[in-house]
Amino acid sequence: MPVRILVADDHQVVRTGLRALLESKSGWQVCAEAANGREAVEKAGQLKPDVAVLDIGMPLLNGVEATRQIRKLSPQTEILILTMHDSELLIQEVLGVGALGYILKDDADRNLVAAVDALRRHKPYLSSRVSESVSNPASADGTAFNPSSRSRLTPREREILQLLAEGKSNKEVAGILGISLKTAETHRANIMLKLDFHSVTELVRYAVRNKIIQS
Repeated sequence: MPVRILVADDHQVVRTGLRALLESKSGWQVCAEAANGREAVEKAGQLKPDVAVLDIGMPLLNGVEATRQIRKLSPQTEILILTMHDSELLIQEVLGVGALGYILKDDADRNLVAAVDALRRHKPYLSSRVSESVSNPASADGTAFNPSSRSRLTPREREILQLLAEGKSNKEVAGILGISLKTAETHRANIMLKLDFHSVTELVRYAVRNKIIQS
Protein backbone atom coordinates (compact mmCIF):
# COMPACT_ATOMS: atom_id res chain seq x y z
CA MET A 1 0.00 0.00 0.00
CA PRO A 2 1.25 3.51 -0.79
CA VAL A 3 2.05 5.94 2.00
CA ARG A 4 -0.59 8.68 1.78
CA ILE A 5 0.45 12.13 3.00
CA LEU A 6 -1.43 15.37 3.56
CA VAL A 7 0.59 18.58 3.24
CA ALA A 8 -0.73 21.77 4.86
CA ASP A 9 1.00 25.14 4.52
CA ASP A 10 -0.36 28.53 3.52
CA HIS A 11 2.39 29.07 0.91
CA GLN A 12 1.90 27.37 -2.44
CA VAL A 13 5.63 27.32 -3.19
CA VAL A 14 6.28 25.46 0.08
CA ARG A 15 3.58 22.88 -0.65
CA THR A 16 4.96 22.35 -4.16
CA GLY A 17 8.47 21.80 -2.82
CA LEU A 18 7.29 19.40 -0.15
CA ARG A 19 5.25 17.42 -2.66
CA ALA A 20 8.26 17.05 -4.97
CA LEU A 21 10.48 15.93 -2.10
CA LEU A 22 7.98 13.46 -0.67
CA GLU A 23 6.90 11.95 -3.98
CA SER A 24 10.52 11.32 -4.93
CA LYS A 25 10.26 8.39 -2.51
CA SER A 26 8.89 5.28 -4.22
CA GLY A 27 5.39 4.37 -3.06
CA TRP A 28 4.69 7.70 -1.39
CA GLN A 29 1.96 10.05 -2.60
CA VAL A 30 0.66 13.42 -1.45
CA CYS A 31 -3.07 12.67 -1.42
CA ALA A 32 -4.10 16.26 -0.63
CA GLU A 33 -2.84 19.77 0.01
CA ALA A 34 -4.37 22.39 2.31
CA ALA A 35 -3.75 26.13 2.47
CA ASN A 36 -5.11 26.65 5.99
CA GLY A 37 -5.66 24.69 9.17
CA ARG A 38 -9.41 24.35 8.78
CA GLU A 39 -9.00 22.88 5.30
CA ALA A 40 -6.36 20.50 6.66
CA VAL A 41 -8.74 19.19 9.30
CA GLU A 42 -11.53 18.73 6.75
CA LYS A 43 -9.33 16.83 4.28
CA ALA A 44 -7.74 14.69 6.99
CA GLY A 45 -11.19 13.71 8.21
CA GLN A 46 -12.26 12.76 4.68
CA LEU A 47 -9.12 11.04 3.42
CA LYS A 48 -7.58 9.56 6.60
CA PRO A 49 -3.96 9.95 5.41
CA ASP A 50 -1.13 8.01 7.03
CA VAL A 51 0.79 11.20 7.84
CA ALA A 52 -0.19 14.88 7.91
CA VAL A 53 2.60 17.43 7.57
CA LEU A 54 1.42 20.70 9.15
CA ASP A 55 2.85 24.18 9.56
CA ILE A 56 2.16 25.95 12.86
CA GLY A 57 1.27 29.42 11.58
CA MET A 58 -1.66 28.66 9.26
CA PRO A 59 -4.64 31.01 8.81
CA LEU A 60 -8.14 30.24 10.17
CA LEU A 61 -6.79 27.46 12.41
CA ASN A 62 -3.19 27.15 13.59
CA GLY A 63 -1.19 23.93 13.62
CA VAL A 64 -1.70 23.26 17.33
CA GLU A 65 -5.48 23.30 17.08
CA ALA A 66 -5.45 21.50 13.71
CA THR A 67 -3.38 18.72 15.30
CA ARG A 68 -5.84 18.43 18.16
CA GLN A 69 -8.80 18.11 15.78
CA ILE A 70 -7.15 15.77 13.28
CA ARG A 71 -6.17 13.36 16.05
CA LYS A 72 -9.84 13.18 17.08
CA LEU A 73 -11.19 12.75 13.54
CA SER A 74 -8.50 10.36 12.28
CA PRO A 75 -6.59 8.77 15.18
CA GLN A 76 -4.51 6.63 12.80
CA THR A 77 -3.10 9.75 11.11
CA GLU A 78 0.25 10.74 12.60
CA ILE A 79 1.09 14.45 12.69
CA LEU A 80 4.44 15.91 11.68
CA ILE A 81 4.93 19.59 12.48
CA LEU A 82 7.18 21.33 9.94
CA THR A 83 7.75 24.95 10.93
CA MET A 84 10.24 27.76 11.36
CA HIS A 85 9.39 28.13 15.08
CA ASP A 86 11.57 26.41 17.67
CA SER A 87 9.93 27.86 20.80
CA GLU A 88 10.27 25.34 23.64
CA LEU A 89 6.77 26.03 24.96
CA LEU A 90 5.29 25.66 21.47
CA ILE A 91 7.09 22.34 20.95
CA GLN A 92 5.83 21.04 24.30
CA GLU A 93 2.31 22.19 23.53
CA VAL A 94 2.01 20.65 20.06
CA LEU A 95 3.49 17.34 21.21
CA GLY A 96 1.06 17.44 24.11
CA VAL A 97 -1.96 17.56 21.79
CA GLY A 98 -0.84 14.57 19.75
CA ALA A 99 1.87 15.42 17.22
CA LEU A 100 4.43 12.61 16.89
CA GLY A 101 7.10 14.56 15.00
CA TYR A 102 8.50 18.08 14.91
CA ILE A 103 11.17 19.38 12.53
CA LEU A 104 12.28 22.83 11.44
CA LYS A 105 11.85 24.05 7.89
CA ASP A 106 15.50 24.83 7.43
CA ASP A 107 16.23 21.16 8.23
CA ALA A 108 13.57 19.80 5.87
CA ASP A 109 15.93 18.80 3.07
CA ARG A 110 17.84 16.60 5.54
CA ASN A 111 15.06 15.39 7.84
CA LEU A 112 11.68 15.39 6.10
CA VAL A 113 11.84 11.98 4.41
CA ALA A 114 13.31 10.33 7.52
CA ALA A 115 10.64 11.95 9.68
CA VAL A 116 7.73 10.81 7.51
CA ASP A 117 9.26 7.32 7.29
CA ALA A 118 9.37 7.15 11.10
CA LEU A 119 5.84 8.46 11.55
CA ARG A 120 4.30 6.09 9.01
CA ARG A 121 5.61 3.31 11.31
CA HIS A 122 4.12 5.19 14.30
CA LYS A 123 7.52 6.08 15.70
CA PRO A 124 8.34 9.62 16.96
CA TYR A 125 10.81 11.86 15.14
CA LEU A 126 12.30 15.11 16.40
CA SER A 127 15.08 17.04 14.68
CA SER A 128 18.19 17.45 16.84
CA ARG A 129 17.50 21.05 17.89
CA VAL A 130 13.92 20.19 18.83
CA SER A 131 15.03 17.08 20.71
CA GLU A 132 17.32 19.19 22.88
CA SER A 133 14.38 21.38 23.90
CA VAL A 134 12.20 18.43 24.80
CA SER A 135 14.91 16.63 26.77
CA ASN A 136 15.70 19.76 28.76
CA PRO A 137 12.28 21.11 29.76
CA ALA A 138 13.62 23.67 32.22
CA SER A 139 14.39 27.29 31.62
CA ALA A 140 17.87 28.76 31.75
CA ASP A 141 17.58 29.56 35.46
CA GLY A 142 16.59 25.98 36.29
CA THR A 143 12.91 26.63 36.92
CA ALA A 144 10.32 24.34 35.40
CA PHE A 145 8.03 25.35 32.55
CA ASN A 146 4.81 27.08 33.45
CA PRO A 147 1.82 26.05 31.32
CA SER A 148 1.03 28.53 28.56
CA SER A 149 -1.79 30.92 29.38
CA ARG A 150 -3.49 29.45 26.32
CA SER A 151 -4.24 26.40 28.47
CA ARG A 152 -6.79 28.51 30.34
CA LEU A 153 -8.88 28.65 27.17
CA THR A 154 -11.08 25.87 25.82
CA PRO A 155 -10.32 24.48 22.34
CA ARG A 156 -13.28 26.45 20.93
CA GLU A 157 -12.04 29.65 22.58
CA ARG A 158 -8.59 29.11 21.06
CA GLU A 159 -10.16 28.78 17.62
CA ILE A 160 -12.12 31.99 18.12
CA LEU A 161 -9.12 33.84 19.51
CA GLN A 162 -7.22 33.15 16.29
CA LEU A 163 -10.10 34.26 14.07
CA LEU A 164 -10.55 37.49 16.06
CA ALA A 165 -6.81 38.18 15.92
CA GLU A 166 -6.96 37.73 12.13
CA GLY A 167 -9.53 40.52 12.01
CA LYS A 168 -12.75 38.53 11.72
CA SER A 169 -15.92 40.11 13.13
CA ASN A 170 -18.21 38.28 15.55
CA LYS A 171 -20.60 37.65 12.64
CA GLU A 172 -17.81 36.21 10.48
CA VAL A 173 -16.63 34.01 13.35
CA ALA A 174 -20.16 32.69 13.78
CA GLY A 175 -20.41 31.90 10.06
CA ILE A 176 -17.03 30.13 9.87
CA LEU A 177 -17.72 27.97 12.94
CA GLY A 178 -21.43 27.39 12.31
CA ILE A 179 -22.51 28.88 15.65
CA SER A 180 -24.94 31.65 16.55
CA LEU A 181 -23.84 35.27 16.75
CA LYS A 182 -24.76 35.33 20.43
CA THR A 183 -22.57 32.28 21.10
CA ALA A 184 -19.65 33.90 19.26
CA GLU A 185 -20.08 37.07 21.31
CA THR A 186 -20.17 35.07 24.55
CA HIS A 187 -16.97 33.22 23.64
CA ARG A 188 -15.28 36.52 22.81
CA ALA A 189 -16.30 37.99 26.16
CA ASN A 190 -14.99 34.89 27.98
CA ILE A 191 -11.65 35.09 26.15
CA MET A 192 -11.18 38.73 27.06
CA LEU A 193 -12.10 38.00 30.67
CA LYS A 194 -9.84 34.96 31.06
CA LEU A 195 -6.81 36.72 29.56
CA ASP A 196 -7.63 40.06 31.21
CA PHE A 197 -7.66 41.90 27.88
CA HIS A 198 -9.47 45.18 27.33
CA SER A 199 -8.98 45.68 23.60
CA VAL A 200 -8.58 43.76 20.36
CA THR A 201 -5.08 45.26 20.08
CA GLU A 202 -4.03 43.37 23.22
CA LEU A 203 -5.53 40.20 21.78
CA VAL A 204 -3.63 40.59 18.49
CA ARG A 205 -0.34 41.22 20.30
CA TYR A 206 -0.91 38.10 22.39
CA ALA A 207 -1.69 36.02 19.28
CA VAL A 208 1.48 37.18 17.54
CA ARG A 209 3.65 36.65 20.63
CA ASN A 210 2.33 33.11 21.09
CA LYS A 211 2.70 32.19 17.38
CA ILE A 212 -1.08 31.79 17.00
CA ILE A 213 -0.93 34.09 13.97
CA GLN A 214 1.95 35.38 11.87
CA SER A 215 3.17 38.94 12.49
